[in-house]
Order: sequence, then structure tokens, then C-alpha cells
Amino acid sequence: MNWIFSLVLTVHILAALGVIGLVLMQHGKGADMGAAFGSGASGSLFGASGSANFLSRTTAILATVFFVTSLSLAYLASNQPKTSGSVMQEPVKSQPSQAPVEAPDAPAGADSKAKDVPK
Repeated sequence: MNWIFSLVLTVHILAALGVIGLVLMQHGKGADMGAAFGSGASGSLFGASGSANFLSRTTAILATVFFVTSLSLAYLASNQPKTSGSVMQEPVKSQPSQAPVEAPDAPAGADSKAKDVPK
């Protein structure tokens, strides 16, 4: 189930980036007047009105995909297994304590070095 969530999330992010890019590529309604006088991009790849129709339809399709993936992500997130409330309500599970391990006996020469250290 986790891979479905990841797949839908990836499609959702790509659709969001696509909508952002397509909205930024479109020109506003006031740009048609400037294009009539030759200052706009009326000779674009799709023609004067062809680009508006293509970009509008593609934006509408990506917006629909974004909406559907949003609902899908909400549904998938709501079906996640629920915890039993707060973290503070659950008992603390600790490991049983073990007796401390004693250090092995020091070699005989270690005492002489300890006497050389000033106090």
C-alpha cells in the first residue's frame, strides 16, 4: 500500500509543477490587443489562437489530475493504521537492566604509571 501512496504523490507533484508551468506560459486576456499591433507573440508555434486553446485544455486536464490525486492522497492517508492516542499514554518499554560489567584486572605495570601523575 505504501508504493501506491508514493506513486500517487509523485503524479500529484508532477501535475502541480505542470499546472504552474502552463499557467506561467499563458498570456492574459489583455495581451491580445498588443498582439494585434505586432508587439505580441501572435506568430507563435500554434498560431494566434491555437496556443491559447492548447494551453487552456492542457491546463484543465492537469488541474483535473491534480484534483483527483489530491482526493486520492486524502483517502489513502485516512486509511493508515491509527495509533492508540498520544505517545504519552503508551507505557514505556525498556530493556531489563543488566549488571555492570567489571573491567578486567590491570597489568602490574599500571600502578607505577599512576604514581607518576601529579595531583
